[in-house]
Amino acid sequence: MVLEIVTSVVLLVMGIAVLVMIHVCIVGRTFRMSQESIESGTVVHSSCTISEEDIKKLPWYDYNEDDDDDEKKRTVECTVCLEGFKVGDKCRLLPNCSHSFHANCIDSWLIKTAACPICRACVDLGTKLLEGK
Repeated sequence: MVLEIVTSVVLLVMGIAVLVMIHVCIVGRTFRMSQESIESGTVVHSSCTISEEDIKKLPWYDYNEDDDDDEKKRTVECTVCLEGFKVGDKCRLLPNCSHSFHANCIDSWLIKTAACPICRACVDLGTKLLEGK
C-alpha cells in the first residue's frame, strides 16, 4: 500500500515537471520569436517619427460624396475614430499608402506614431509630397 502511494506521488511530480518544461519551452520560443520580429523590422520601430510641422504639410481635402477621385472615395470612414466621412469634413491623405482619415484624427495619431493605422507604413514626406508641388 505504501509503495503504491509513493509510486503515485513520484509519477505526479514527474508529470508536473514535464508540464513545466513544456510551458518553459513554449514561452521561451514565443519570446525569441517576438524578439526576432522586432529586430527584423516586421513591427513599426520608434524611429518612424514625424514632427507636428511636417504633419501639417501632409495633403488634405474637403470630403465630397460626389467626388470622382477613386482614391478619396475608396475609404468612407475614418479608421481612427470609426465615424463616416461627411460632406465638408477636412480629411488628410497619407502620401505613401493613400489612406484617408479625418485630419484631426490622423494628426493626433501621427504625433504618437508616424505610421498609417491601417497598413503600418511609415509616413514619408519625401517623393510623393514633392511631386504634388
